[in-house]
Amino acid sequence: MAGPPRLLFHVQHLLGIGHLRRAALLAQGLVRGGFAVTVAQGGEPSAPFGFGGAEVVQLPPLRSAGSDFGGLVDAAGRPLDAAGEAARRDALLALFDRVKPDIVLLESFPFGRRQMRFELVPLLQRIAASRPRPRVAVSIRDILQRRKPERERETAALVAAHVDRVLVHGDPSLVRLEESFGAADRIADRIAYTGYVAPPAPAPRPRDGVIVSAGGGAVGAALLRAALDARAMPRQGALPWTLLTGPNLPATDFDRLCAASAAGVTVARAVPDLAAALAGAVVSVSQAGYNTVMDIAVSGVPAVLVPFAGSGETEQPMRAARLATLGLVAVVDEAGLTPRSLADAIDAAAAHPTHWPDLALDGAAVSACLLRECVHG
Repeated sequence: MAGPPRLLFHVQHLLGIGHLRRAALLAQGLVRGGFAVTVAQGGEPSAPFGFGGAEVVQLPPLRSAGSDFGGLVDAAGRPLDAAGEAARRDALLALFDRVKPDIVLLESFPFGRRQMRFELVPLLQRIAASRPRPRVAVSIRDILQRRKPERERETAALVAAHVDRVLVHGDPSLVRLEESFGAADRIADRIAYTGYVAPPAPAPRPRDGVIVSAGGGAVGAALLRAALDARAMPRQGALPWTLLTGPNLPATDFDRLCAASAAGVTVARAVPDLAAALAGAVVSVSQAGYNTVMDIAVSGVPAVLVPFAGSGETEQPMRAARLATLGLVAVVDEAGLTPRSLADAIDAAAAHPTHWPDLALDGAAVSACLLRECVHG
């Protein structure tokens, strides 16, 4: 092999931006690990994440039509049709032919992103027909959305037929894949735990204030409204509060929050480094997405989690419950979210300093090592 191994990384965020942020951290680690990385970015190009020197190729953007993931729409909000599918598929296959990768990394598929079968199944078929055949790996988070057994068996069959390595970005001492994916035993020989893909630990600093963050913001309006009303109730109400809405909170909701905020409350879309901001907070209030929990873990901030549970989501509630069982966070169920329940949880979290266990947090570097072994193996 002449030069660094070439890696094509398919990334598609549909609703929030958590997948894209984790993919950006992973791409940075892969570049540092000696790969020539090309990212096929399929979502809307709005999130300000750096990919560490990787080539980023924007495919015709697609996103979910709603929080139920019931359909896809293009950048203009038009439902995806056969012509749109063909354009995406052809663009992805042309990129594969140009890059001539030694390994292809798929973010989530076939464990998730089934909406993208129209382009990813042809890509897997193109890979299978190539000589030499590139390796194929899949990148998944620690906890998957629970599916029906027949769906899990179908996923395992696709992995067995096409995938050389499944990178689980988690620590098995906290949660194992089989707890959220019942067919894990069928692909046990492909599974490798990388540790969590986390940002560097921020420098310690004096703690003052409460930070409420809503991830990408697409499903965070209720949490932000409850937090604004809760500020008058807890002992922490006298501290400065910052509400981070995320880039995808609708503009009308953002404007209402700004109009309703009182002195001592800052409303912003985002901060440059959430982990660093949390290192200076008394309490973090957020949903229970993978990336936000990693920011909480590396900053050591006491935290209240309100896991997103809409449309039958199981991933965030499971993650929050596991962390609560270990005494690491306070949890308010989304169904029971009120200003009073949130205020009480904030007071409880502030009164109990958090000591996180020694989790593996070097997932990007370990992923690079595992993928290099896969290429050469």
